[in-house]
Amino acid sequence: MTGGTERASFPAGGAQWEDISQRMADFSAKDIDWRGGRAPMFVFKNDATTQEIGLKAYTMFFVENALGGGRAFHGIGRMEREVLDYGLDLLNAPEGAKGVFTPGGSESIFLAVKAARESHRARAGAPRHGLNMVMPDTAHAAFDKAAQVMDLEIRRAPLTEDKRVDPEALRALIDDHTMLIVGSAPCYPHGVIDPIDALSAIALESGVWLHVDACVGGWILPFYQMNGAPLRAFDFALPGVRSISADLHKFGFCPKPASTVFFRDVADQERSVFVADQWPAGVFRTATLAGTRPAGAVAAAWAVLNHLGTEGYRKAAARMAAMTDAYIADITAIEGMEFWAKPDMTLINFGSRRHDMMNVAAAMMQKDWLVSMTRRPVGIHLMMSLLHESARGQYIADLRAAIAQSRSDMPTPQSGTTGYA
Repeated sequence: MTGGTERASFPAGGAQWEDISQRMADFSAKDIDWRGGRAPMFVFKNDATTQEIGLKAYTMFFVENALGGGRAFHGIGRMEREVLDYGLDLLNAPEGAKGVFTPGGSESIFLAVKAARESHRARAGAPRHGLNMVMPDTAHAAFDKAAQVMDLEIRRAPLTEDKRVDPEALRALIDDHTMLIVGSAPCYPHGVIDPIDALSAIALESGVWLHVDACVGGWILPFYQMNGAPLRAFDFALPGVRSISADLHKFGFCPKPASTVFFRDVADQERSVFVADQWPAGVFRTATLAGTRPAGAVAAAWAVLNHLGTEGYRKAAARMAAMTDAYIADITAIEGMEFWAKPDMTLINFGSRRHDMMNVAAAMMQKDWLVSMTRRPVGIHLMMSLLHESARGQYIADLRAAIAQSRSDMPTPQSGTTGYA
């Protein structure tokens, strides 16, 4: 028995696709209806054509290994370089900047933290141990992962009324052992962009590395800006920004796993590289923590970016903005409901001072919606892509019903339905 279930025996083999595919479909029969917009995270879709192009490109390079890009698989190497060039262009990177294609945002953040640590250690007289990172209270848990692995202290700065980090409170936490400060574009809990311009000034003044976590917004916010949205600057146009993480598999609408991390100059990127040379096989050097990486993810990202281009992403950004505005209008029209922040993107977090949001969440789950929540303050959280566009009417109707239902005794949501994705 494993975890309360019977352990599966190793298969005898010989199963054919018809049987295998049916069994897999049976396993997935109770999945949340994510295609119908009932999952508040995990899947990001633009349209069926984009998804199909990504799938075809992925399977075209299903066998190749991106670890060998440029050595064995020259096409994958070229596509990877071009994807990174696209990101550097989009994020206003200066000449000499360099990017890395990674399997996900957590690894992109990890590489930036490692590079910042090595940069701090290289400074004359800088402490090598007992180092800390200073970041908003809303910074993603991936920084906690990096801190655990690298034995770093985390100092979290409080927020202002609009749920953005308080720059002066963050400044007060910096000392000689601070190797990194962080801002989000946008933060996961509230979908707001931190005042990166103020953090940039602090970084230049203090000499501390500034990383912008744009895992959510990096590949779409520039198109919001092109469409005229009055968003805060967050990229390399601000001179204090040393690195930026940005996920392709979120609002770049590319197949998983695909993320990127960009560095202001190649020397910074070199500090993120892993090199081992003590074993008999010689020097082993990788730009990522992962060795083998799926070449299909590289090819699919290249294909999707070339398919959508500036025009396609601007259209997607316009639709996403309109969809978010519609959700906000519908939810605020419900008596007693309010938003904890005015979002800059499609991440929304709403709650109530009159209704028990845990009971509301339980009622929504009874209606087959997967619910994500925040705990400070207690709220229901949606990280919406265009899958949620057609689901709005049903969501709002069920939310109204759930609020009415929540006035009676309701069980609280099961563990695992709250917190970060």
